[in-house]
Amino acid sequence: MRVLVTGGAGFIGSHLVEKLLAAGQSVAILDDFNNFYDPGIKRANIAAVVNDAPVFRVDLRDNNAVRELFRREKFDVIAHLAARAGVRPSIAQPQLYYDTNLTGTLHLLEAARSVGIERFILASSSSVYGISKTVPFSEDLHLTQTISPYASSKLAAEFLCSTYSHLYHMRVIALRFFTVYGPRQRPDLAIHQFTRKIIAGEPIDQFGDGTTRRDYTYIDDIIQGVLAALEYNGPMFDIFNLGENETVQLSELIAQMEAAVGKKAKINILPEQPGDVPLTCADISKARRLLGYAPKTNLAEGLPKFVEWYRETGCNFA
Repeated sequence: MRVLVTGGAGFIGSHLVEKLLAAGQSVAILDDFNNFYDPGIKRANIAAVVNDAPVFRVDLRDNNAVRELFRREKFDVIAHLAARAGVRPSIAQPQLYYDTNLTGTLHLLEAARSVGIERFILASSSSVYGISKTVPFSEDLHLTQTISPYASSKLAAEFLCSTYSHLYHMRVIALRFFTVYGPRQRPDLAIHQFTRKIIAGEPIDQFGDGTTRRDYTYIDDIIQGVLAALEYNGPMFDIFNLGENETVQLSELIAQMEAAVGKKAKINILPEQPGDVPLTCADISKARRLLGYAPKTNLAEGLPKFVEWYRETGCNFA
């Protein structure tokens, strides 16, 4: 089985590439190395695997480039992790997010259809649940509103994938990730930013009164769920939450970060940001039952692991 990992040089993608290679799979990486954050970070993410996994620098918005790649190379499975990520930047650049996350997914699905690829994994997001008041969030919730262009682009991509699954008998599994963290986490995300700034003695930005809650999921647990989805043979289109099934308040996250770093944080309190959801909480019972998903690393264990990685390597790319 040859797996194409889109976004394979990114945070989650690079971990998936390593695990697939370790399991003896043939892997290829697609990434456009854009400047959303320092492309040198992505190159460092995959430095240890570039001799084992060819890297194709392709922008998914370029339909001709995508088609040409699929004409030249044979893939059996697509793990589609590439996306423009982040709620707040999507409000500033909605067109870019739709061009990448929706039209880019369409280009990939069309290329997969044209060469007969039968399995497609889509990385979706907990953001699709919007401000749902039904907690925990389960996959069968009827979703009627998203509150950011990023979230709506991800939900639209899910619907697009379900359409291709129905029309072309393609097995598609959409995985809704809940606030993933761990070694190689993007530098714009809260845990990475908080670690860097607390260590440097700089104030961290707290948006709102600290009562927002997130279901933080350690990278190893996410990868276990993705690998299970690659073997899943249930319905031709299916959706799974991948989270920890535990929510942590922002103020508690900051307290745990202070403990992990060993230093008090200076806190700059700012207004709540448009597009940010007040709560994420994953119902992972379906993933447990059908994927054998079994998250093992809670926040109290995962944060020290991240801080240790940051002190060893991550601070080189802060």
